[in-house]
Amino acid sequence: MKQMLQELREVSVSAILNAPDSDALEALRIQYLGKKGELTKLLKQMGRLAEEERPAVGQLANQVRAEVEDAIASRRAALSERMLQARLAAETVDVTMPGTRAAIGHEHPMYVVLDEIKDIFIGMGFEILDGPEVEQSDYNFTKLNTDEGHPAREWSDTFYLTEDSSILLRTQTSPMQVRAMESKPLPIRMVAPGRVYRKDEVDATHSPMFHQIEGMVIDKGVTMADLKGTLDAVMKKLYGEDTVTRFRPHHFPFTEPSCEMDVQCHKCGGRGCPTCKGEGWIEILGAGMVHPKVLEGCGIDTEVYSGWAFGMGLERLAMRRFRISDLRLIFENDVRFLEQF
Repeated sequence: MKQMLQELREVSVSAILNAPDSDALEALRIQYLGKKGELTKLLKQMGRLAEEERPAVGQLANQVRAEVEDAIASRRAALSERMLQARLAAETVDVTMPGTRAAIGHEHPMYVVLDEIKDIFIGMGFEILDGPEVEQSDYNFTKLNTDEGHPAREWSDTFYLTEDSSILLRTQTSPMQVRAMESKPLPIRMVAPGRVYRKDEVDATHSPMFHQIEGMVIDKGVTMADLKGTLDAVMKKLYGEDTVTRFRPHHFPFTEPSCEMDVQCHKCGGRGCPTCKGEGWIEILGAGMVHPKVLEGCGIDTEVYSGWAFGMGLERLAMRRFRISDLRLIFENDVRFLEQF
């Protein structure tokens, strides 16, 4: 029995200390020290020994077990260290190498133009206002002299949120005219940018969600000449002194007289192209003198005060500012497009 234990010690310790990896080491542990391992098998034979031999054999068996366990612990530590060194070698970082430069975003071209517009109007003494996108139809239509039955109030054109058509996604920033007149002391010079919603088809110049900038002046002695002069100056400040604009007669329920202002197409220089639909001009805004009914509805004496207002499309301003040919590019967030600005 002693000879067999000595041989087991020599063979097992040698095999364990040469185990190539953790899996092989675990297999050897089970082979020699497991419930059905070789050492256990030998110990089960102690019952055949003479009583006086058992203490010495038992002591030797404990020594063999201890040496095997020590060998396993030693080899496990060596394998762990080897794995750690291999991992460190594989994951070595050269701290002297330049790091990967993180891509830093920048302001969207549309908001670049919005900030420029705000700066221009603030320089003219205007106040920047903000208002709700979920609006009451009274503010979006009725108080702006747009009565029931007007085409703009049709469900086919407007995103209504209630069955009775009383709540909607605002179709224009014009409700801020009324909100300003109801809450601000006279005189008023305000600009209100924001998102608006209409059931438009998506094409090169239209989107069901877009941005408008509403502006209004209410004061004594305000005329149409002030409107035209101010808006022409804004466009020249935004696009350059050589900017060509034109005003056309139009009709809006909340202004009288009314007009639209166009800027010569940046793509074709007025010759006609798909961007301007062959007209050579791109509509930028609608404007006019604030209708007396709108003023009176807000408690303003039309014998003393008059005013003008406009609503311009921010996307179209950005298209002209950066010579973008298709409005859809502004919303698609294609990095290849945005990195140009």
